[in-house]
Amino acid sequence: MITAADIRRVLPHRYPMLLVDAVTELVPGERLTARKAVTVNEPWYAGLPDDLRAEQLAYPEVLLLESWAQAAGLLATWAEPNPDVLAGKVMLFGGMSGVEYLRPVLPGDVVEHRVTVQRALSDTVMFEGDSAVDGATVMTVSRMVMAFRPAGVLRPASLDS
Repeated sequence: MITAADIRRVLPHRYPMLLVDAVTELVPGERLTARKAVTVNEPWYAGLPDDLRAEQLAYPEVLLLESWAQAAGLLATWAEPNPDVLAGKVMLFGGMSGVEYLRPVLPGDVVEHRVTVQRALSDTVMFEGDSAVDGATVMTVSRMVMAFRPAGVLRPASLDS
């Protein structure tokens, strides 16, 4: 199993935005299965009133999608990690299509992200996949595009001097 410490060596994300806890399967260049445990102690739950119903504590869909995208980023960069976004190549989100949310994810759920490479070009990777809780699909992603660009080209000229 690939642990949180291993993930931190590959992805630049940190608390509170590192949203992948472990990788349970990895076939570089092909597919990855990762886990994210949702807990009520995450910062987005802070300050909520005590009288909410369980379904009102649904994990934000945008964060579920971000977590899945981080799993895709792990798959794309595992062979050549570059967690320093100021050097080397920077991972850029290109776009998504066909995202469907099927049911809410609640605190206490462990989400399993399944990501597959659809196509890989020189500096661009296309993914598809889904997320499940206890075997039931909670989100599907028909396509996500990720591009890699040299950090130097993305940095404003004023920072180079």
